[in-house]
Amino acid sequence: MLHRSVNDTLGAGSVDSMRVAGGHDLIRVSGARENNLRDVSVEIPKRRLTVFTGVSGSGKSSLVVNTIAAESQRLINETYSAFVQGFMPALARPDVDVLEGLTTAIIVDQERMGSDTRSTVGTATDVNAMLRILFSRLGEPHIGPPNAFSFNVPSVRAAGSITIGKGSGKTVRKTYSRAGGMCPHCEGRGTVSDIDLTQLYDDSKSLAEGAITIPGYKKGGWAVKAITESGFVDPDKPIRDYSETELADFLYREPTKVRMLDMNVTYEGLIPKVKKSFFSKDRESMQPHIRAFVDRAATYIACPDCGGTRLAEAARSSRIGGISIADACEMQISDLAEWVRGLDELAVAPLLEALGRTLDSFVEIGLGYLSLDRPSGTLSGGEAQRTKMIRHLGSSLTDVTYVFDEPTAGLHPHDVQRLCDLLLRLRDKSNTVLVIEHKPEVIEMADHVVDLGPGAGKAGGHVTFEGSVEGLRASDTTTGRYFGHRASLKPSVRAPSGALEVRGATTHNLRDVDVDIPLGVLVAVTGVAGAGKSSLIGGSVSGRDGVVTVDQSRIRGSRRSNPATYTGLLGPIRKAFAKANGVKPALFSSNSEGACPNCKGAGVIDFEMAIMVSVPVICEECGGKRFQGSVLDHKLAGRDISEVLAMPVSEARDFFAGGDSRVPAAYRILDRLARVGLGYLSIGQQLTTLSGGERQRLKLAIHMAGKGGIYVLDEPTSGLHLADIDHLLALLDGLVDSGKSVIVIEHHQAVIAHADWVIDLGPGAGQDGGRVVFEGTPADLVAERSTLTGRHLAGYVTPG
Repeated sequence: MLHRSVNDTLGAGSVDSMRVAGGHDLIRVSGARENNLRDVSVEIPKRRLTVFTGVSGSGKSSLVVNTIAAESQRLINETYSAFVQGFMPALARPDVDVLEGLTTAIIVDQERMGSDTRSTVGTATDVNAMLRILFSRLGEPHIGPPNAFSFNVPSVRAAGSITIGKGSGKTVRKTYSRAGGMCPHCEGRGTVSDIDLTQLYDDSKSLAEGAITIPGYKKGGWAVKAITESGFVDPDKPIRDYSETELADFLYREPTKVRMLDMNVTYEGLIPKVKKSFFSKDRESMQPHIRAFVDRAATYIACPDCGGTRLAEAARSSRIGGISIADACEMQISDLAEWVRGLDELAVAPLLEALGRTLDSFVEIGLGYLSLDRPSGTLSGGEAQRTKMIRHLGSSLTDVTYVFDEPTAGLHPHDVQRLCDLLLRLRDKSNTVLVIEHKPEVIEMADHVVDLGPGAGKAGGHVTFEGSVEGLRASDTTTGRYFGHRASLKPSVRAPSGALEVRGATTHNLRDVDVDIPLGVLVAVTGVAGAGKSSLIGGSVSGRDGVVTVDQSRIRGSRRSNPATYTGLLGPIRKAFAKANGVKPALFSSNSEGACPNCKGAGVIDFEMAIMVSVPVICEECGGKRFQGSVLDHKLAGRDISEVLAMPVSEARDFFAGGDSRVPAAYRILDRLARVGLGYLSIGQQLTTLSGGERQRLKLAIHMAGKGGIYVLDEPTSGLHLADIDHLLALLDGLVDSGKSVIVIEHHQAVIAHADWVIDLGPGAGQDGGRVVFEGTPADLVAERSTLTGRHLAGYVTPG
């Protein structure tokens, strides 16, 4: 039911305070049907801060990002010439009846930045470009233009003859050179790769005893026989006893034709063979055990020529006041901002002002602990989102619609208020700010609130409330009921069954950290953003035997990928259909024999229209069901395969639980998906439509079937509504009670209060962090109040 009043509709102020001017002060949405939206109609005030709330999967992103922002960007693209549009991504019109009052939309989402090794914080924010200009003007000795300081530009020298095509044509000799800053050894990557030989073989054994530990190289198998029968090595001698020549032949020999096993074959050393078989392939497409081997065997060390700076010697030699551009990029940004402010050069005053303003924005937004040479792919989702905000904070544009998707992700409660102030600043410059958020602190400052629900997936997609924060608090919606929710400390905590020792941890900003992480309990690792939480757990815990790490990294897949294919659920379902109907399992795959021949199993046919967006039209032959008609004649308990794939997880779990459709293997997978809070997802939904929190929980559901004894979760509350936190805590308790150890990197006070043990890092971020400032129970953390986390937790939990 929609809860709203006349005054509530326009937010905290009265109707008169909203400066209505001919009806152009509202964004009007009518009949929105993107994803799970059910003919949603809503009016959003312009030049105000509107927060969209609702449980995960209720339709917030579908309304804000996929409807309002998407249509704004599509309309802007249409203002360009047809020639320019041909080079731009084609955008389809959202499924909505009416959209009025749109302004230019800028989306600042949580998608992690590109993982290309050449992309850094400095290049992603254009700060490096300004630094390159600065050093090309003031650096001594002068080595050339800005490109001479770019690690993405190689130095080029060429000479030769060219023919000038005018008159009778004349051949002249020309020379060409370009000064680039790229280190020629590592080609601007900063690291060089190698292979850890100890992960390839056990040198105490002979080949006949199974010395090779590479996947697929079984003792007596063809891959090993190709080495033992080659005549280059002694199969009965331990590898450590090989002569220098034997070891070179075993590891590095170039392809050589030899006669073995009564046939002519090509023998090749183990290292080039492994590089071709494993390291030249896409990591994400590998099977899990192959990916684990590659991760173990690949080693990356700082380039010995440039020391990891990525820059050529000439670029490192040019300095301003004793500081090279490599030194500047290695500095903590807050320190770099101070250094820039200390430069007094009238010739580059405008540049220094712009550079200083951008660096100050980093500090202001809570990212002053980063350095410009930090690879952008290593930033968390929250850090990446705030980094994208940098370029907008100083913008002079007004009447812009800014869209933020959970901007508090990855932020400690200490930093949330600072972010709220920045959002208000954007609003006060006469911009419309639309924020998708769950945190009460952000909802509190809204001028207008739109709550979607009442549930998730098919149970959501309705506007259940529009109005002021006070109206939301008084409403009988899920968000309203949980708005004032507070956690309580547990009366008792579990006793640990052991400890995971970490000694001398120095990853990133860690200061030689020694800590014992209790096992058999729920451990919360806390601290402000940049304190060293991920450095401690990622650098010293993840990767150990028995440790399962579940993060929010993007799941790779096309529109043909869905939870059923990703989790392996489709396998037992296909077998059940095949057994019930006496046909082949391949018929029940839309990517195999059962695919509709007209749309090739896609369900839609894309009609290309040159420079215009391609139009996806539902396949007339299969009606969008993706399967041949004959395949849909085969039923399992009265349902065809397309009907089963359209089921939500919770319904599918009940379907496969018993009766004629009982499939224990499918039920177990579906039960895990439901237990992690994904009961509303359709098992055939495209993976590309899942949020970061949904991706993490999907991966957790898969790992729950594994044999790992220690689970590491990176901010599992990301994307979760207040009402879903209790469900998550019950899941974590279930894992611990089943004998697992659970370590969560978390900021949410409800999770910290529920933990058995807290490890708090800090006291600050970057060089001001990297230390363990508290170890103990949540009750002790609240009682001491000696850290930022302790003080904020004390203010959150219910007294007594």
